[in-house]
Amino acid sequence: MSNNVLFAGSPWSAFSGPNLGYVMEQYDLFLQSPEQVEPELVALFQQFGSPVIGNEQGVTESVTTQPGNTGNIKKIFAAVQLADAIRAHGHLAADIYPLKDRKLDSSRIELASYGLTEADLVEMPASLFFNNAPGSVINGKQAIDYLRSLYTGKIAFEYTHVQEAERQWIQDKIESGTSVFNLTAENKKALLERLTRVEDFEKFIHKTFVGQKRFSIEGLDTLVVLLDEIVRKADEEKMKYLQIGMAHRGRLNVLTHVVNKPYDMMFSDFAHVPNDYFFPTDGSLEITKGWTGDVKYHMGATHSKKSGMKVKLAYNPSHLEVVSPVITGSTRAAQEVTSNAGNPSHDPSKAVAVLVHGDAAFAGEGIVQEVFNYANTGGFSTGGSIHIISNNMIGFTTEHYDSRSTQYSSDVAKGYGIPVIHVNADDPEAVLQVAGLAFEYRKVFGKDILVDLIGYRRFGHNETDDPTVTNPLTYQIVTKHPTVRALYGEKLTNEGILTHDQVKKLDEEVYAEMQASYDHVKQVGAEKGHFDIEMPEAVKNEYPVVDTSVSKEDLKQINDDLLAWPEGFEPQNKLAKILNKRVEALETDKIDWGHAETLAFAAILRDGNPIRITGQDAQRGTFSQRHLVLHDKNSGAELVPLHNVSDSKASFSVHNSPLTETAIVGFEYGYNLENDNALTIWEAQFGDFANMAQVMFDNFISSSRSKWGEKSGLVFLLPNGMEGQGPEHSSARIERYLQLSAENNWIVANCSNAGNYFHLLRRQAKMLGTEAIRPLIIPSPKSLLRHPLAAASQEQLSEGGFQEVIEQPGLGGNAKKVERIILASGKVTIDLADRVQDGKEYDNLHIVRVEQLYPFPSQKIADIIAKYPNAKEIYWVQEEPKNQGPWKYALEYLLDLADGKKVKYVGRPEMSSTSEGDMDSHKIAQAKVIDEALAK
Repeated sequence: MSNNVLFAGSPWSAFSGPNLGYVMEQYDLFLQSPEQVEPELVALFQQFGSPVIGNEQGVTESVTTQPGNTGNIKKIFAAVQLADAIRAHGHLAADIYPLKDRKLDSSRIELASYGLTEADLVEMPASLFFNNAPGSVINGKQAIDYLRSLYTGKIAFEYTHVQEAERQWIQDKIESGTSVFNLTAENKKALLERLTRVEDFEKFIHKTFVGQKRFSIEGLDTLVVLLDEIVRKADEEKMKYLQIGMAHRGRLNVLTHVVNKPYDMMFSDFAHVPNDYFFPTDGSLEITKGWTGDVKYHMGATHSKKSGMKVKLAYNPSHLEVVSPVITGSTRAAQEVTSNAGNPSHDPSKAVAVLVHGDAAFAGEGIVQEVFNYANTGGFSTGGSIHIISNNMIGFTTEHYDSRSTQYSSDVAKGYGIPVIHVNADDPEAVLQVAGLAFEYRKVFGKDILVDLIGYRRFGHNETDDPTVTNPLTYQIVTKHPTVRALYGEKLTNEGILTHDQVKKLDEEVYAEMQASYDHVKQVGAEKGHFDIEMPEAVKNEYPVVDTSVSKEDLKQINDDLLAWPEGFEPQNKLAKILNKRVEALETDKIDWGHAETLAFAAILRDGNPIRITGQDAQRGTFSQRHLVLHDKNSGAELVPLHNVSDSKASFSVHNSPLTETAIVGFEYGYNLENDNALTIWEAQFGDFANMAQVMFDNFISSSRSKWGEKSGLVFLLPNGMEGQGPEHSSARIERYLQLSAENNWIVANCSNAGNYFHLLRRQAKMLGTEAIRPLIIPSPKSLLRHPLAAASQEQLSEGGFQEVIEQPGLGGNAKKVERIILASGKVTIDLADRVQDGKEYDNLHIVRVEQLYPFPSQKIADIIAKYPNAKEIYWVQEEPKNQGPWKYALEYLLDLADGKKVKYVGRPEMSSTSEGDMDSHKIAQAKVIDEALAK
């Protein structure tokens, strides 16, 4: 017997007379020597304890004798095993495949497999299997038949792997019948109309726009029914937001019927008529647009219901699963209140994420596991997402036996204790039942749940694809298989709710409505014509100059607040000394990187912008430089000093994240989109760890404004610098971000000074919520974190601002003598500064630190060059190899600035790796770079 016995009640009521006496004797033996007891009985004793039955007063009591005979005790054990097997393995025999093209396995739930007959079961009471057996279920045979009907029908359940309380709750819901929808005749008519609209939408596009891709929903039409019911439930619960993430298949239908994008708007997209002409005038629909645009089946929208709840379908590229963390991050932001000091308040009942996955991608893409992994962590939980596999049983042309190694595409979820409900997509009433159960589970347990909606794909991967080339047998079945609308229409005629003529008339009326919408589109298109979307003026321009200074008085107050620990709180001794030195550092102009950053955060909170920072070691900082969360050395209690800054007007949260890059970057991007007033920061443990999140940078962060009109102010801290730690901990791959730089899509800043970093963060915060906002990429330092030449002065923070270029102090004093101008960025500028010291021996050259790489500060550099009329050469110095780093990006700008001067590269040669592999080789190579740059 499995340890996952799923009895609703105690099995002891099935025993009486000698059998009960035997069980009691075995229980006594179990207490003394369990190894001598049959394993089946051990399992029962472990789960149910001492054999008991209820007396007339309902009080349980131990029993030693009972007249009567229920038959062979082995038969009872076998019946228990059978019931257990039906609950645990009934899904293998369930009618969940619309095409009936998968072999079902009932071998584990056959009576013969357990040595049972129907007569044996008739002799047993139904109470053996249920807490409260349905009134019509009297004996064991009826109980087993009832269980079969529940677990092998159009809905199949996998939940034996979940925690006990959840398992019992799900079982009670299934077996009590309370999750079953009892639809009225009017409900059923409405459901048929919904299915008719879903199907006719696809039919109309297929006929009217021949050969155009739409990635149709056909074969999974009830996805709309499923989403409808989840939306209805969320609205009933007075939620404020429901956010949907999905790939391209079925997206146009969901946009139209769940997010309420009007038919004429959708048809105008196919007809190449601007859909702005058909925008609802009641403000119920929100759509953002970029100037380059994107294909129809990547677009999103937000619908505001009359109740005030917003239903959002997120924009998403073709990389399928990558939208899932974006939606969960956006949902978390919608659940939080960030307008008060301290931690943000988090209420999961305010919003829910619904994540629609493809079957092949769900099993194949690792980001699915990443999202499951953070679902219950403190900084990334959303109170449970409702996952839906839109399962068309194939991946492009790849069959399941080539795309995964598991029984179901959903199996990855079971490793995270997530219940899985499979449902036949051809049964809309079963789909409604599953939607209600999934929503209620999320509400009760605050955890993820997965619905595997099993259907098929009526056409190929897209409408230009011929699936019979690779899947001929499947499509022989598909072409003969009725649509779900036809099947449900037939069901309603058989029930006498509608006639065949009424079903046909409904189809004709819906189709005619769509034709009328398209006729309107053609008319408007002929009258008004096309227009282009222009890049907003705020994006064309660089950031405006804003005041980012903080007065000395405020800096002192902030510094004091940060060090005012509660009485009795004792941080680790060494750390306490380091932090307490910040009092002196403020006065002596030795404000290091971590200190300047914390002061910037505090000032931003006082301005009213909440801050959220995450990363694998964000609280302490990878290099032990930050210490935003302190730990009492005696109790381990945590203290966040930024929660205690006087006059703070917003929340601050910092979370150490799971060892995941792609999903966490996506989460923070989604969070930032929803809360555009929050300074949202993701820090890589080392800069090149962002390699693992490249899809997020390529498809969302760098291009979402131009494609979809989505504004992001997300900040990335990417530790960067050649420190002799080997290839994987050196370069943040600055060249990759510079290669993606265009149309003022973001800012790439490589600061060499803690004060400049302070103002850079402050400037970004000032831009939040404005049309000008854009992401900020910062290749942050490692050795400069405590380098005295990178420290800030109090005056720099109180009177300065962000400088896109910085001239090296002590150089360039005698303009006529300067023959070489060195341009460099980031940490290598401090290596140069360390060598030149006061500059007395280097009056032939000048060094300019390029603190902002993109947009490239050409005019500011040109103004500096113009001050040195005798300059003959411009050097670009970098520590990265020649084929990496900023050189090839900067070269075009340098040639424009040179005006006949020689432009020369100084740095490592082209390399396939990012750096040398050991410290000695690194020191030699680095010294060579500096020597060549400064050579007379």
